Amino acid sequence: MKSNSIWNADLGNGRYRNPILYADYSDPDAIRVGEDYFMIASSFCNAPGLPLLHSKDLVNWKVVNYIINEIPEERYKEPIHGCGVWAPAIRYHEGTYFVCFPMPDEGIYMSTATDPFGTWSKPVNIRPGAGWIDPCPFWDDDGKAYLVAGVAKSRIGYKSVLHMVEMQPDGMGLIGEEVKIFDGNENDQETIEGPKMYKRNGWYYIFAPAGGVKVGWQTVLRSRNVFGPYEYKVVMHQGDSAVNGPHQGAWVDTVTGEDWFLHFQDVYAAGRITHLQPMSWHEDWPVIGIAKDGSCCDCGEPVMEYKKPDVGNAAISVCEPAASDDFTGNRLGLQWQWNANPRKEWYELTGNSLKLNAVRMEKVYGEMPNLLLQKWPAPEFSCITKLDLSHLADGEEAGVISMGMRYGLLTFRRDDSQLKPRFIEGVQNYGKILVDAVEETAQELPALDWNQAAEISVKYTVRQTGTQDLNGREKGFPLELVTFAYSTDGSSYRKAGEMNAVPGRWVGVKNGVFCCYAGPEAKENCGYAVVDCVEYGRTL
Repeated sequence: MKSNSIWNADLGNGRYRNPILYADYSDPDAIRVGEDYFMIASSFCNAPGLPLLHSKDLVNWKVVNYIINEIPEERYKEPIHGCGVWAPAIRYHEGTYFVCFPMPDEGIYMSTATDPFGTWSKPVNIRPGAGWIDPCPFWDDDGKAYLVAGVAKSRIGYKSVLHMVEMQPDGMGLIGEEVKIFDGNENDQETIEGPKMYKRNGWYYIFAPAGGVKVGWQTVLRSRNVFGPYEYKVVMHQGDSAVNGPHQGAWVDTVTGEDWFLHFQDVYAAGRITHLQPMSWHEDWPVIGIAKDGSCCDCGEPVMEYKKPDVGNAAISVCEPAASDDFTGNRLGLQWQWNANPRKEWYELTGNSLKLNAVRMEKVYGEMPNLLLQKWPAPEFSCITKLDLSHLADGEEAGVISMGMRYGLLTFRRDDSQLKPRFIEGVQNYGKILVDAVEETAQELPALDWNQAAEISVKYTVRQTGTQDLNGREKGFPLELVTFAYSTDGSSYRKAGEMNAVPGRWVGVKNGVFCCYAGPEAKENCGYAVVDCVEYGRTL
């Protein structure tokens, strides 16, 4: 299906706008290999995990693969919101691609590939145990390898500390003692994390965000020695720009010698979206963005529009990650992720549609592992999902969900000769790490005749994303408004409910589809729902 473009950063005149991706590709890291750029992002408990994006110009990106088909460890057969795969790093060394990723309760993992578009190796846990996060591997000129990482206070009891340890040259294990190389608690760099390591002009650099995801900044450390001591400087902050918390990302260059920095911005319900900033150097310190007074040595501020990177003669196609889907392929589109590790019995691609088998709901809607979801692709959009519910058995249901810590869904349950719509809202209440309790409320809607079940269209509309001021200043707008409506003829829609969205646990809101039934026991013969197509477009 050809998707209507609803957010593309390429302005078509040699310039681009930020964000380059208005979608929750959080904690991005990126590399250049020849003319190709590869970027990865966090994925938490959603699977497949670790999306791999590709670009030729740093502006136009497509999802081309996932590093892991499922999250390591047995417990991720259920959704464990906020756990799983945190901020990863991607590197290229001597013909091999390396992706190093943390799971804060389980350890630090490494996966490799010689073809990034192909199958990646089964992840190896190179540092078992809880606490370390945000790892980045680094290979020095003498062939030695190192790993720098941060820590999670929720797992280890303290934060704002970076560690360095020698790594096996093949990346599959660690060597020697871990060394604390920087403590943000001892200066003004609280919550420093997400380190990414590089070398230039004999200096070892560690790019590391500090101050927190909503209102923080980008710090850079440098030293002549891998293990320090490191001095530091803030090289990008919000300043007078509209980009709160500009940090956590990757330094990349072009074949023509330009330097650029990819980073995220937290915009609440839509998650952490991706920006691209020009980068320059002054006295061996980077300046990211544009210095306010135009000088070359001040702290930079983010740009909202700028000239595109000069990538030489690379062939460039204007593109964006896929959103709409007509399910005509032999595999699920790369825009889709499950709420937990998937099982093959949940779905089937029939050649021109998606068949979702009814799965027993053991808890509440937001805790179902078989939610099929994708990221919000723009600040405002509508999504129409066309469903055929005529194959549901009695008591089974299917519908569309908006998934976050506050979630909403429009579901249609078969009750003998009737189809009963309900609009349901749920709220996840968290303890220190995991969900303690979920509260759900349901609104019954007028029943439909079962003969109308063959064609149900659900319209999911998102408005005013990003209008919340995360610095605490009220802007006076309704926030992240989500509306559900449905139609039996595909043209006239009845409003079912609306809600103000709240992001998930460290992730932006996702929307998608499901099919389930409630019952004390699993059934042998279940019905199913058919998803004919999902079509995204701009709101009117």
